[in-house]
Amino acid sequence: MSSLSQAAVTAALARVPDPVLGKNLIETGSLASLSVTGSRLQLHIRLGYPAESVIEGLAAAIRDALAGVEGLTDTSLDIDWQVAANPAANAQQAIPGVRNIIAVASGKGGVGKSTTSLNLALALAAEGARVGILDADIYGPSQHHMLGVGEKRPEVISVAGGAQMMLPIQAHNIQSISMGYLVTEQTPMVWRGPMVSGALQQLLSQTRWDDLDYLIIDMPPGTGDIQITLAQRVPVTGAVIVTTPQDIALLDAKKGIEMFRKVHVPVLGVVENMALHICSNCGHAEHIFGQGGGERIAREYQSELLGSLPLDVSIREQTDSGIPGLVTDPQSPISLQYRAIARKLAANLWQLNRQTASAPNIVISDD
Repeated sequence: MSSLSQAAVTAALARVPDPVLGKNLIETGSLASLSVTGSRLQLHIRLGYPAESVIEGLAAAIRDALAGVEGLTDTSLDIDWQVAANPAANAQQAIPGVRNIIAVASGKGGVGKSTTSLNLALALAAEGARVGILDADIYGPSQHHMLGVGEKRPEVISVAGGAQMMLPIQAHNIQSISMGYLVTEQTPMVWRGPMVSGALQQLLSQTRWDDLDYLIIDMPPGTGDIQITLAQRVPVTGAVIVTTPQDIALLDAKKGIEMFRKVHVPVLGVVENMALHICSNCGHAEHIFGQGGGERIAREYQSELLGSLPLDVSIREQTDSGIPGLVTDPQSPISLQYRAIARKLAANLWQLNRQTASAPNIVISDD
């Protein structure tokens, strides 16, 4: 009987693609440990992004690949995932209780940025991550409404040193904070830029976030002083740009990408919203706002199109009701699209900083 070799196992794993990134498991750095004892194999695969919905399929793919390895009679396979605390894109101090901060931005309003922010947060949570969302749109906060929180107010507690901290409000398995929790819907925020920037800093730093893998920041629309100040003063790990396919929106999306480049925040990808409308009566598909715009802008800026979402009345109805589709119907086609985009976003973030990961523990022994 031929003996089992580590090289043969590694070669087999090199034929198994990561279910999100497409690269093989060796390239992505997913091999956490490999131990060979005679004809027996102990294998630990660790992904760097929340992956509850793809682990089962990945396990089957690995076992299929190992079935042809000569000398292998028994395999103990362990697959899990862990989100590391990635270094910030700028030199700011990390926020306690937050491993990664992802800014979701758009160059203009009306492209569905806030809806996308919320659904990405919910999708990451559905994949198993601990997630929070900060509504940074001081002038027009909406996350409290889309989460169905109502008139709740955050609890204020005293911490060491006598400082006052707000506890984020829990809704649909995510933590949230918003200016909408602190003012009434009839209260206009008649503030100048420096006041808004200060309020955002307080919302972020004076909220007691509880062990978050990801904090999603729903940025205000535009690329002015408020947005630049936030990007410079908040330890943002990466950014996502939301756009619609029409040319005017793409022009503004480019400005958003350029803004993040100027403050050295990596753009993790582009989400194209309202890409396609399917008539509910006849089923005719039509690209109302144009076609392929998100892919073109992603290619132009060496980024990636994370996904294209349809113009669908259910998205609007569910967020208006305060019960998003990822909560009411987590297996619907649109919910699955959001989850796929969220996995891709998280996987890109993992790979961006993978060079800081430790080397795999590979052990070879004989009976």
